[in-house]
Amino acid sequence: MKRRNFLKGSALIAGAAVAGQATAKVTPPDSEKEIYEWRVYHFKNGGQKNKVDGFYRDALIPAMNEYGVKVGAFGEYSQTDPPTVHYLLVYKSMADYHRVKKALWNNETFLKQAKSYFEDTAANGVYTRFETYLLEAFDAIPQLRQPDKSRGLFELRTYESNNEEAGQRKIKMFNDEELALFDKVGLHATFFGEILAGPQMPALVYMLWFNDMDERTANWQKFVNSPEWKEMSGKAEYANTVSVVNKVFLVPLDYSQI
Repeated sequence: MKRRNFLKGSALIAGAAVAGQATAKVTPPDSEKEIYEWRVYHFKNGGQKNKVDGFYRDALIPAMNEYGVKVGAFGEYSQTDPPTVHYLLVYKSMADYHRVKKALWNNETFLKQAKSYFEDTAANGVYTRFETYLLEAFDAIPQLRQPDKSRGLFELRTYESNNEEAGQRKIKMFNDEELALFDKVGLHATFFGEILAGPQMPALVYMLWFNDMDERTANWQKFVNSPEWKEMSGKAEYANTVSVVNKVFLVPLDYSQI
């Protein structure tokens, strides 16, 4: 009986040790990594866009700033018609994202400032709908890098992968090697984020800034021709990580904080 109890106890201890080792390998979420909300608005005409501009500029952005949330506002470089407008909301953490979402609808100043916009657009919609992407910042660039005031052009890139594992390997490539090369050749990073929820998954999104299109073209050429890129892109561990690359060129609106 004693031997049986001893063996049983030993098995429990061993099992606990294994469980402890497995638990130790799990990395807790980094509370310092920012959460990004990327919104894309589609309109029927430019006049409708002006109403959303006013809502963000006069009501939503001031309210978000009270909670420490910075907001970027961007139009498309191609001047598409009907227009498309992009917004980037920068939260300090996932907990902060939830806190602000709840607090906003109890903010009397915000509700008063936005009252006429809500009443008008409830009866007469101004956008067809807007898309939302929720992103978590990469380990290698956990906080947004504020671009220089000279920025005149942004490049937004979405990299889709055929499965989740391939997407994680591409994120590792950026964290371990590629982002450092971006910095070296003048591909100025604004943010990098993994899509946690959105229409395109699995995928990652990042945004670069440039003074103009000429600088963008020249610096991408430096990247493509660099020996570092040729070496890392040939590594087996990074094979088949990206299936589709989507690019959008953006310009900052006059009330953008990024």
